[in-house]
Amino acid sequence: MQETAVPSAPPTPPVSLAALLSRDDLGLRQITGPPAGEVTIHGAHTSEMSDPYPYLLGGELLLTAGVHIPEAAGRPGSFDFDGYVARIVAAGGAALGFGVAPVHDTVPTGLVAACEQHGLPLVEVPPRTTFSGVARAVWQLMARARLSELRRITEAQQGLAAAASRPDPVPSVLRRLAGRLEGRAVLYGPEGAEIAAAGREPGDEVRRALAELARFVTGHPSSTATDTVAGTRLAAYALGPGRGFVLGVAAPHRESGDHTIASVAAVLLSLLTGEHQSGTGAARSSALVRLLLGARREEVAPLLGGGEGDGAVTRWYVVHARPDTGAPDAVSASALGAALGSPLVDAADDVVRVLVPAPPRAEDGGGVRPERDGGVLPEGDGSVRPEAGAAAPRKPPAGSGPAGSGPSGSGPAAQPGWTLGVSAPVAPAEWPAADAQAARALARARATRSALVRHAERPGFADLVPPGEAEAHARALLAPIGGVPALAETLRAWLSLHGSWDRTAVALSVHRNTVRQRIARCAALLGADLDDPDVRMELWFALRHLRG
Repeated sequence: MQETAVPSAPPTPPVSLAALLSRDDLGLRQITGPPAGEVTIHGAHTSEMSDPYPYLLGGELLLTAGVHIPEAAGRPGSFDFDGYVARIVAAGGAALGFGVAPVHDTVPTGLVAACEQHGLPLVEVPPRTTFSGVARAVWQLMARARLSELRRITEAQQGLAAAASRPDPVPSVLRRLAGRLEGRAVLYGPEGAEIAAAGREPGDEVRRALAELARFVTGHPSSTATDTVAGTRLAAYALGPGRGFVLGVAAPHRESGDHTIASVAAVLLSLLTGEHQSGTGAARSSALVRLLLGARREEVAPLLGGGEGDGAVTRWYVVHARPDTGAPDAVSASALGAALGSPLVDAADDVVRVLVPAPPRAEDGGGVRPERDGGVLPEGDGSVRPEAGAAAPRKPPAGSGPAGSGPSGSGPAAQPGWTLGVSAPVAPAEWPAADAQAARALARARATRSALVRHAERPGFADLVPPGEAEAHARALLAPIGGVPALAETLRAWLSLHGSWDRTAVALSVHRNTVRQRIARCAALLGADLDDPDVRMELWFALRHLRG
């Protein structure tokens, strides 16, 4: 049965019971059950309950001293060993460890018989070994297994990246992936035909099932799906939104980190196949050349493809993003662009900038038209708020818009592992202003620990003043601090965050005392009382209309 599967990170690999039994310091001995090499353990749990079922998640080594078993008290046969073991098996317990002493001198024969009947591995824990020692050994083995798995994933990532740089990148990536997974890797085209493949050839049943799984993800909202056919694990990964390319993987077994390795290959193949879609690569190259030769942004924007706006004018969002951990690299930045539905990505320093085509406006029959700065967008569940609103919870809002968009196509949606600032949708001539909007929105998102902040728009009193007059007033009012960009930047951030020293410091990546000193300097140069709400309002008005 096809099932979607999108784990966020490789889980901790289980450990073999044989590895635990090989620890001489524990002195464990298996009494009955399947061979220890065939038994995997996901953890250790101690319970003296007569029915441990409610307390097990599955895969545990259950440890007990038999306190709940009255056999040692002179009442043999009064305990239902068969029912006890059956409940452990039903809960998914991997094995049972029985500690001899101080309650029982030996493992009860009834328990041995029940475990043998139900096929549950039974391990004797000697008196010198504590249950906490067994649990610690399990966690140590799991930590080693996870470290080993992470090393394997890292090596696979490096190998796949090297393969993508070869003269024949697509076949090289498929060969490297098939070798890592000891299986078959196939690239399907938009029509479902095999474009390239590598690895051992599967049987006809598996080949047909893998092709069917690839067709499933192209017509399904999920970008990933898995299945198992004839003992072979299958997985399919859609390569970018709406492209039609699919990576199919068939492997005889599946380790915990295999999904991560295949996902890296899918990202690389998304980049490699993206240039083959309707000549978009050539069109973007042409747009770049025309810009370098002096063409206007609005003239080359149609070559980039994407959104719609007034007549032939295309509207775009500018997105600024920072990863929640570490610094962005080329692969993660490209993956973010693919998630947002745009190949136009710039990864510079610690911020990734993405130019995302906007959906049609509400009056054109598609999407939601945002309101002016400080208003709340009509986004259904309100899970992502605009720049002047409340912080957004860290989850991508569900919606019916295009890939990477928020509810009802209201713009780029929050992405797991990233903090995003999104501009208002603008025409190409306004891209520089949108870039500044996105930068301010990202700073606010980081300060408020929000997954995404939008620069939204709605009609306001500022519209009553002609832009030229507003800018002239702003330059005159802010002239005393105009020669020090850091002061204007700090004042803008401080006012947008309602005078919070700590959040302004976070947004600007400076110490809070630096913020205090700069604000005090602004107050002195402007000769203004920054505690006066009227003064703050006038300064905010001026900062919003000050360009450059």
